[in-house]
Amino acid sequence: MLDSFTKKRIEKILISYMDKKIPNHLKHEIQIKYKFRGHTVTLSQEKPSYMPGERVEFPIAQFRLEDSLWKVYWQDSRGKWHFIDDIEPDTNFETQLKAVDENGIFWI
Repeated sequence: MLDSFTKKRIEKILISYMDKKIPNHLKHEIQIKYKFRGHTVTLSQEKPSYMPGERVEFPIAQFRLEDSLWKVYWQDSRGKWHFIDDIEPDTNFETQLKAVDENGIFWI
C-alpha cells in the first residue's frame, strides 16, 4: 500500500495534470479520474455515452509501484492489464505520467 505522503504527492501531480489536460470548454463533458488501490494508481477518462444522460469510463493506464519503480500497464478488452515494454520503469511517477501523456495511443 502506498504511504500517505506518496499518495498526497501523486494526487497533487494528478490534479495539476487533469486541470491542464482537458480544455475549459470541455471540462463539463470529459473528466479524468484516478483510483488508488494498494501499490497501483489507475487513470481513466469519463465522457458522455451514446445513450443520453449516461456516462462511460475508459481506462487509460495503470501505474504500479514495484520494487521502488513505477511501471506502466495498459488494459485489453477483457479487462486484463499488460506491462508496456516501451516505457522503461522509473522511480519518478511524473516521468511515467509524462510518457503516457506523450504516447497518443492511451487517449480515446
